[in-house]
Amino acid sequence: MLAVGETAPDFALRSDDGRRMSLKDFRGKKVVLYFYPKDDTPGCTKEACSFRDNLGRVTSKGAVVLGVSRDDAASHGKFRDKYHLNFPLLSDDEGKVTEAYGVWKKKNLYGRQHFGIERTTFLIDENGKITRVWPKVHVEGHTDEVLAAL
Repeated sequence: MLAVGETAPDFALRSDDGRRMSLKDFRGKKVVLYFYPKDDTPGCTKEACSFRDNLGRVTSKGAVVLGVSRDDAASHGKFRDKYHLNFPLLSDDEGKVTEAYGVWKKKNLYGRQHFGIERTTFLIDENGKITRVWPKVHVEGHTDEVLAAL
């Protein structure tokens, strides 16, 4: 996994509305880049809705929120519409970005091993450097942790 002080790898991914977005598009702003396992699942929905409900507080601190999972852009669009999400969801359907950020991990579920996204958030500064990493995020209270770091 990437560490504080490292340059965040750039990427170009399709967003929930079909646009291609890259990290460099946000130079000059802080970026809350959060990786989540799957659209419209309980933990992921709770996390996304918390960022939605606090987006004004995030943007008032000069930051943007970007969510990333391996779901496709159509799935992201449905998720966005269902929960009225107000920030971009980016599709890493090829898995290159989750690999580059080190969040694609071996996981255990009911004694069975599989690979998936480990819920992780990166705070990236205006120059593209990682200033904070939250691995194995616990959804409850996470947005407040991010806001405190901004």
